[in-house]
Amino acid sequence: IADTIGVGTPRKVQAAMERALKHFPLAEVSGHFHDTYGQALTNIYASMELGIHSFHASVAGLGGCPYAKGATGNVATEDVVFMLNGLGIETGIDQLVEVDAGAFISNVLGRPPVSRVARALLAKRAG
Repeated sequence: IADTIGVGTPRKVQAAMERALKHFPLAEVSGHFHDTYGQALTNIYASMELGIHSFHASVAGLGGCPYAKGATGNVATEDVVFMLNGLGIETGIDQLVEVDAGAFISNVLGRPPVSRVARALLAKRAG
């Protein structure tokens, strides 16, 4: 289920996921959420409550939709991993290495990191 322009809310996402699960096996349903209105993480969590466990994300929140004015990129992997770690779900991802990768690509692209987690961890490291 894709929310490429980032307008989904937890209730709407759960309703869409429930409809999809009536037609597809759980293992074939995944979520793709953009963070235009700051709802991507809550939409992932709402999907997880239904048993969905596959989600698209991108380092530094890269991506976007050229057809949707004002739409932001994909949900930042850094933010998703932090949430999953906080829920006690092991990802096998080294959060600091991931943050460094996002900072590197953001620097190359000449844009600030969009991940809240990356900004916090980078500021903490800088002292």
